[in-house]
Amino acid sequence: MTQSRLFERLTPWIFVALWSTGFVVARYSTRNAGPLTFLTVRMLCAALVLSVIARVVKAPKLPKSSWSTSAIVGICMHAIYLGGVFYAIKCGLPSGLSALIAGLHPVVTSVAGRVILKERLRTSQWVGVLLGICGVLVVVVDKVRDGVGDVTRPALIAMVVSIIGMSTGTLVQRARGKDMPLVSGTTAQYVSAGAVLLVASSLFEKWEFHLNAELLFALLWSVFVLSISAVMLMMLLISRHSAARVSSLFFLTPALSAIESAILFGERLSVLSLVALVVALTGVYLTMRNPMSEPVERAFLAD
Repeated sequence: MTQSRLFERLTPWIFVALWSTGFVVARYSTRNAGPLTFLTVRMLCAALVLSVIARVVKAPKLPKSSWSTSAIVGICMHAIYLGGVFYAIKCGLPSGLSALIAGLHPVVTSVAGRVILKERLRTSQWVGVLLGICGVLVVVVDKVRDGVGDVTRPALIAMVVSIIGMSTGTLVQRARGKDMPLVSGTTAQYVSAGAVLLVASSLFEKWEFHLNAELLFALLWSVFVLSISAVMLMMLLISRHSAARVSSLFFLTPALSAIESAILFGERLSVLSLVALVVALTGVYLTMRNPMSEPVERAFLAD
């Protein structure tokens, strides 16, 4: 197996491992900053870093005709989705329960992709989606049994809005942004998301940002690991796979977040959470895998 093919096979799993740390970062960052303020700084810093990278590697420029698509995707995926998640956690919603967002958005995206983009899923892929849902529900039930924290109406509304934002952004990127230059396109997404978040944070939070070692670490991790490494991997996956297949990776988020929270915050890690991880992994495998009849070299590449 060549290095390029090995990377192609590992990309989905690298992405979901990195992405699952987002809920941990949200918990750290919202201790010292307003959720929208933190995200504003994160988006603008990520845009700046990517613009420098684009100049150094002489990356292809984003065509003017693609700016509107990148702006819509950026606002949906990074401003609305992340804004909703961070706001819900700031309201006191436990990180394990807020990870339910990552478990519901693949279902919405799969159904919407079927209706809007006419993407077809095989029977085994629908079974994978159902297994993913079961894995998520097991984690959520386990977390609820431990106490659900402050489940307020604003937090629940924020979660619903974030699901809609992520699903919309994924579908728009799949439908209109598959050929988007990766570096310049992602930079445009962050500029658009940062502008929206800047207005929102100025109106609703009055710039709550108390810089200390914990917040600095959260910011650096958010920019370089999440906003650059993980998101660019996600854009690469969306350009090569159906929306439903990429979204199925998010089924792993609740279980992985539970493991990370147990390590970092001493939260209880039950047998149910480990079972949920196995169930979700099986669901992702069924949703992502290709039929045996397809050439081996197209594995994880063809829809």
